[in-house]
Amino acid sequence: QVQPVESGGGLVQPGGSLRLSCAASGRIFEINAMGWYRQASGKQRELVAQISSGGMTNYADSVKGRFAISRDNTKNTVYLQMNSLKPEDTAVYYCKVVHFGLDYWGKGTLVTVSS
Repeated sequence: QVQPVESGGGLVQPGGSLRLSCAASGRIFEINAMGWYRQASGKQRELVAQISSGGMTNYADSVKGRFAISRDNTKNTVYLQMNSLKPEDTAVYYCKVVHFGLDYWGKGTLVTVSS
C-alpha cells in the first residue's frame, strides 16, 4: 500500500505563489508517474500536471507557463510550484502516484486564491 500525503495549500492573493508537496510512503518499490489534479467546487477533477519516472512532463493548457512540476525520486516526493495564481486556480489539489500500474490518491490540499 502506498499513501501519498499533500501539503502546502492555503490562501494566497491573485498573482501570488505557492508550492505544493506530496510525499509517498508505504511499501514502495518503484514509482512510475506522479501527478497533480484539482477539483473546483461543482466541477470534475482535472489533470493539472504530471511527470514520468524519466522526468517527462505534461501540463494542462490553463497552467502552462505558470506552474512547474518536479520530483525527487530519493524522497518519493513530487512538487508543484504555482506562480501567477488566479482566482480560477482555487480548488482542492490532489496528488496521484502510480505504483506497479495502480493509482494511489492523496486526500487533497485546498488552495484558495482570493484578495
